[in-house]
Amino acid sequence: MYFQNINPQIIHSDCCYWILLVSIALLFLGASLAASLFLPDSLELRQIMQRYQDELEHNSTKADTPLRTRRAIGWSDREEILQLHNKLRGAVHPTASNMEYMVWDDELEKSATYWAEQCQWEHGPKNLLMSIGQNLAVHWGRYRSPAYHVQAWYDEVKDYTYPYPHECNPWCPERCSGPMCTHYTQLVWATTNRVGCAVHVCPRIDVWGEIWENAVYLVCNYSPKGNWIGEAPYQHGPPCSQCPPSYGGGCRDKLCYKDMNEVEKPQEPVQPRMTPTKPQPKPSSPKKPANANPSSTKTTKTTYLAQNIKCETRMRDKCKGATCNRYNCPANCLNKKGKVWGTLFYDVQSSICRAAIHHGIIDNNGGLVDVTRKDNFPFFVKATKNGVESFSKYKPGNAFTVSRVEEQTIDCYTTVAEICPFKASASHCPRYRVFCPANCINEPSYWAPVVGTNIYGDGSSICRAALHAGVIKASGGYVDLLALDKRKSYTGTLKNGIQSERYTSSALDSSLRFLSVTQFSGQEP
Repeated sequence: MYFQNINPQIIHSDCCYWILLVSIALLFLGASLAASLFLPDSLELRQIMQRYQDELEHNSTKADTPLRTRRAIGWSDREEILQLHNKLRGAVHPTASNMEYMVWDDELEKSATYWAEQCQWEHGPKNLLMSIGQNLAVHWGRYRSPAYHVQAWYDEVKDYTYPYPHECNPWCPERCSGPMCTHYTQLVWATTNRVGCAVHVCPRIDVWGEIWENAVYLVCNYSPKGNWIGEAPYQHGPPCSQCPPSYGGGCRDKLCYKDMNEVEKPQEPVQPRMTPTKPQPKPSSPKKPANANPSSTKTTKTTYLAQNIKCETRMRDKCKGATCNRYNCPANCLNKKGKVWGTLFYDVQSSICRAAIHHGIIDNNGGLVDVTRKDNFPFFVKATKNGVESFSKYKPGNAFTVSRVEEQTIDCYTTVAEICPFKASASHCPRYRVFCPANCINEPSYWAPVVGTNIYGDGSSICRAALHAGVIKASGGYVDLLALDKRKSYTGTLKNGIQSERYTSSALDSSLRFLSVTQFSGQEP
């Protein structure tokens, strides 16, 4: 057996060397295992995380998770915008007598958020622009608060000249000496009392042909909308001297004010109680036409716009002024004795109701008929139609035609001037009955104005004028209209929860027509 003497220090040195090698090997092995367990592909992991983040952001905007939705504007910015709006509105010159206090509206903020996220440097979306006002601003570079842009909108006042009442005849002139004044006029529009804004950082936005990156986009939506052509943004006078009645005389910082400014909500439980009680006596009036005596016809004439007639009534016997255009025929006229001359054009000695059956306007159940007169028709031709035989007359005479009473559904904002432009006074217009929807009483007076009492301007909302007159309820209904001669003045009153406006001006002679709004004769379908 062979033994070699070995130096102990050499052994110690060799041991340390091998221990170091083993440690390094274990370190590399551990690192490779960790990489294989946690980071098989860092790019793939980033993609997975990005998809998860996108899904999380998408889910957080759904309506069923409102608590996770991120608002598009901070609370401090919101308060600064609102306070600045009210400060500037109360400081207009000349002073405003009807400037309303403005509050924040969450729905307007949501619509502003949606549009800001589209990153389009234009007003929109188009389907909302008919019902809201909108101001836009965009910038990039150094930080600017939203209030900076609000002040910039107001500063357009330096280019704007306020139109005083004597300059509006009837439309106010639009005088802006700068590139734009509509931001200012929307901001100080007296009847605009709600605002909602949003701020969004657009990665890219096309601003008049130039691409801005990481631009800050501010959208403010307003309701009710302003900037109506031909009107002043507010009425001049002592502050709060012409506030709407709904504010109850409240005034704050020269603005029409009511606590919390929730004008509509306190009135909602009150108005439905008032509306049913006032029209309750009305149901008795439709019973009057059922009587066959002449007095009932006279009473109906003042209540309705259609004359109740008999089967034998001739056109020449029953044309009385403006109401000779529409008649209500009874049932069972098919086999009555009233004669009919002509086809399509009927002689004025013809029975109105039997001529209407002959032409197919009504059947034997009766109904409403519109009549149009025609002078000096050359001759009349016989025909048998719909069970009625007409006769010929080969000599000239006055004639008339019959037509069906058309129905049209309108909204709370429709005016007579829109559906039947003015042509001549005392003309029968429109040639149909209109149906008003429910809840028009809650629409703001600026969008749906009512001018006058009992006699209304043709720029008035048909449905709200009918509510004001008490001929329909808040639930809506049918309305008929009668054109009257022009008037130079009309009175304003508070009736059935609606405040109408008054006006006196010689300019009305050729600019406006006045209408009486009354309930339509007959049963509603």
